[in-house]
Amino acid sequence: MADTMTDADDTSRLRVAFVPGVTPDKWFRIWHERESNAELVPVPLEDSREQRAVIVEGRADMVLARLPIDTTGLHVIPLYIENPVVVAPKGHVVEAADAVELADLTNEHLLQHPGAVPEWREVAPDAVVGPGLDALTPRQLIELVATGAGIAILPLSVARQFDRKDVVRRPVSGVAETRVALCWPEGHDDELTESFIGVVRGRSAHSTRARGAVEAQQHAAQKRAAEKKDAARRSAEQTRERKHAARVARRKAGGGKRGRR
Repeated sequence: MADTMTDADDTSRLRVAFVPGVTPDKWFRIWHERESNAELVPVPLEDSREQRAVIVEGRADMVLARLPIDTTGLHVIPLYIENPVVVAPKGHVVEAADAVELADLTNEHLLQHPGAVPEWREVAPDAVVGPGLDALTPRQLIELVATGAGIAILPLSVARQFDRKDVVRRPVSGVAETRVALCWPEGHDDELTESFIGVVRGRSAHSTRARGAVEAQQHAAQKRAAEKKDAARRSAEQTRERKHAARVARRKAGGGKRGRR
């Protein structure tokens, strides 16, 4: 359904997209605790190939993406690294190993475009990509692996998300790690954006860069100044009262002395 919310509505909500394998629940929960008056809209993606388009097309304000990504016009904050695994059908020879080398898989049929695993071209330069395989989502890819058609190499978190009883996964070396990053358009650094950046970076709610913290500090400073001013006023009043009491006491003492003469 088309997004019909107005710009005014957008000021009180933040749409955060995330690619398969990323589990932002903890960050979302912390953000909700800090931003109870603003709405956070999760935008789950079926495929990491959507990760730039979802921002460029305005379907999300920020995205938890998997690098590499075209960073033109985007802010990018790398967050954490993911290890690769090979996913194979149940009963495959890799099931007997604790880990495998990419070079040991050269006789296998990789059910991915070689661009998804650049190292594959080095160990299997004559590999041929079947028609349509490069358009599969991670879920579809693992479903195809389960049929015995071939293997896939994916980040561990993706393999876990779409795990099935009829596939196995093992760590694979010789393939580069991947990194998850937070991305958002340049020029879109509003308070909600800054708040979510603070959450994923582990800043406390009292951080000077957290949303509202500057205002809170200013309010606290104003309150301290007012309290100091009030204390000074009370002190001045008490001083005046003491002086007045002293004058009254002196007058009374003086009158008593004149009466005894």
